[in-house]
Amino acid sequence: MLKELINRVRGQVWLRVTCPYPERVLNLCSARKLAFWDLEWEGTETFTCRMSRGDHRVLSRAAEKLDCTIEIVRREGAPYTLAKLRHRQALAVGIAVCGTAVLIGSFFVWDIQIAGNETVPREVILRSLENNGVHRGCFGFALNGEDIRNHVLLEIPELSWVAVNVSGCRANVEVRERRTVPEPLDRKTPCNLVARRDGLVLRVQALGGVPQVMKGMSVTEGQLLISGVEDTGTFGTRFTAGLGSVEGRTWYTLTANVPLTGAEKRYTGREKRLRSVIFGSRRIKFFANSSIDSGQCDKITERTPVRVCGIPLPIIWETETLRLYETEPVTVTQARRQKETGAALEAYLHSLVDPYGEVTASQVASRLRGDVLTVTLTAECREELGTQAPIYTANEPDGASG
Repeated sequence: MLKELINRVRGQVWLRVTCPYPERVLNLCSARKLAFWDLEWEGTETFTCRMSRGDHRVLSRAAEKLDCTIEIVRREGAPYTLAKLRHRQALAVGIAVCGTAVLIGSFFVWDIQIAGNETVPREVILRSLENNGVHRGCFGFALNGEDIRNHVLLEIPELSWVAVNVSGCRANVEVRERRTVPEPLDRKTPCNLVARRDGLVLRVQALGGVPQVMKGMSVTEGQLLISGVEDTGTFGTRFTAGLGSVEGRTWYTLTANVPLTGAEKRYTGREKRLRSVIFGSRRIKFFANSSIDSGQCDKITERTPVRVCGIPLPIIWETETLRLYETEPVTVTQARRQKETGAALEAYLHSLVDPYGEVTASQVASRLRGDVLTVTLTAECREELGTQAPIYTANEPDGASG
């Protein structure tokens, strides 16, 4: 492979040699140490081979005394290509300019790859990098990885580690997200455990303080579950942290009123595509002002980075598709509206319950009054009832009041 590359840089020719005694030509090459390769016989007196440009000139002069014909089948390599460009100056200048542009462009960052993020959105990281000088078109050698890392970590506290490595015209950004460590139980600050909502106690587990409820008892919101005030008798009252878990059964009733009549979008079939080129921060539009009102259409944007030989360029081809629609009144059936509204109520219920427990049973019912449908969701859940409430003693500052 290396020899092939060298021969193409130096220039090589493909020869067809015709001679009554072709072995004389081969012996001459051996005597003059002329290298040839890819020898193929086309007959008893004719063969083809490849030879470097310099060795071909030596062979041509030496073979004049032999009764042979040397024909050049094809010329290959850089010298012959440059010779052709001498008569095409505009093309030569264009190639030189393109080569120079590619060489200079390799010193700049045209592509940014981010790896390691799971919960932090890519857009947030890109925005922080741009604020600190890392963006398409920035000079790669001017980037200070340590300075960028410190500023990005200050702007995005969810990240614990950032590394920026520039390889050619690509910036590889690796991040590590900060792991949330559960806060240890504070066993020193006096507090009570009170009910955050009504429910029926199913299990009581006290880790500190004095339990005030038992399994099977009904509790109301704000009721004391585990007290942080202990009466020691001999030593008087002692304040401690009322810690533990009180699990119970709770009930929810969620209601929503929705009309059966509404408006739906109906696409007319008309579409308009708007194309533009984004170069860095500049946009070049290939369309006039659209006659479609943006309030009456859906916009679908597709962006395609331009690449040459796999190398990303600071050019993005953008296509916006506008789909025109009209709104028309529709009447939805009671069953469909109940199903849609019930699903929305279920999602809202889970947002309330999931941080503390689970929904064990639920039921959706509806009642129609005129054009308005009343949808009711009733649910039974099993969740944690307790929440901490601080105890303020007489020794604390006046600003602390409970």
